[in-house]
Amino acid sequence: MSNAPNPQALVPVIIADIYELAGRLRDYGEAIAQTVGQTQARWQVMSAASAEPHTVPQIARVLGVTRQNVQRIADLLVAEGSAEYRDNPDHRASPHLVLTKRGRTAFDQLMKAAGGYHARLARKLSSSDVVSLQRGLRRLLEAMEDVDPLNP
Repeated sequence: MSNAPNPQALVPVIIADIYELAGRLRDYGEAIAQTVGQTQARWQVMSAASAEPHTVPQIARVLGVTRQNVQRIADLLVAEGSAEYRDNPDHRASPHLVLTKRGRTAFDQLMKAAGGYHARLARKLSSSDVVSLQRGLRRLLEAMEDVDPLNP
């Protein structure tokens, strides 16, 4: 008789844990963002726009939020000079959102403010746990791409 947990029975528990984790990360992120005069939502949009050019719909898909919500934040970032819209050669009607020098400075401040928290959190886990968590979450995301929730 095996004591191994049933993977199918663990999936809803994992999902519930991820929702709880997401809520805590939003709360902690909001507190960190406030220390440098930002919000968690602005931080997320700046983060998505920081690596490579993305359109507002692409950012919304990555963040799992509505395009309208990202558009509102992107427009605010552009209005204050923290970001700008640049031509998208692949889609004229959907420009790329790119951080300006001011936006990059704000994003760097956010990352620096978060750095201490990330270091303290990492010290609570073993290196192998951190690597395993990252790999496991990435595998879960990849599996979700292949499994339609409405089609068995």
